Amino acid sequence: MYSLPKSAAMPAVSQMIGKITRPILPSASLAPEVVSLKPSQHDKKSSYTLHKLAPKSAVKISSNWCRPQQVRYSHTDINFPDYSSYKRSGSKDVNVSQVQSEPQRKLFSYLMVGSGALAGTYVAKSFVQDLMGIIDVSADILALAKVEVDLADVPIGENLTVKWRGKPVFIRHRSEEEIATEAGVDLASLRDPQHDLDRTQKPEWAVMLGVCTHLGCVPVPMAGDYNGYFCPCHGSHYDLSGRIRKGPAPLNLDIPDHSFPEGTMLVIG
Repeated sequence: MYSLPKSAAMPAVSQMIGKITRPILPSASLAPEVVSLKPSQHDKKSSYTLHKLAPKSAVKISSNWCRPQQVRYSHTDINFPDYSSYKRSGSKDVNVSQVQSEPQRKLFSYLMVGSGALAGTYVAKSFVQDLMGIIDVSADILALAKVEVDLADVPIGENLTVKWRGKPVFIRHRSEEEIATEAGVDLASLRDPQHDLDRTQKPEWAVMLGVCTHLGCVPVPMAGDYNGYFCPCHGSHYDLSGRIRKGPAPLNLDIPDHSFPEGTMLVIG
């Protein structure tokens, strides 16, 4: 048996292996295949085609540290708004001028406004009638608002009390001395300065409301320090002309509307 060194045996082995791996047949080059590309059916971007591309199942989102993130905030599948349901039948056609349908459209608006105005006028009329019925006083109430008094039976120096609108009215038949006394009062001494002639239409007849101007009590005729009217509630003294002379009352007794149409006939109110 012969032994060979390793350095001489290695080239022989590598050469033998190289022969085994050589191709038996020569390599043939293939001709390039011609592929015809058809246009995509989704090239046309429309709401219909984009709607087909939308996912049909639930959208799942996954992310990790190595995957890029992408967020899109714009959409191209939004439909153009259609307001046909809000338009009138005469203005839906965009190819027809609105001037042609203007009379029909205005007619409806005018009818609505006219109907509302008519209804409002009727309601306002009823309201005004009710208001006038409240404000306007009937003849029977007006008759009660005036009181006629015959003063022929009232002697000089006496008082007569009548009721007018629920309030007492004092009527005093004054003498010549009483008239002169009240006319000579110094106005500077009065709390509510007023001359006697300004408070009477006829000097012999003094007509005034029997309601104290302090708290609304009824004074007592022919009483007090001035022999006129005295309020016992808080001590207010009035003279024969109804002027406050003493006490807490701030003003003179009120003078009601009255007149003497003829003779001794007095009409209050």
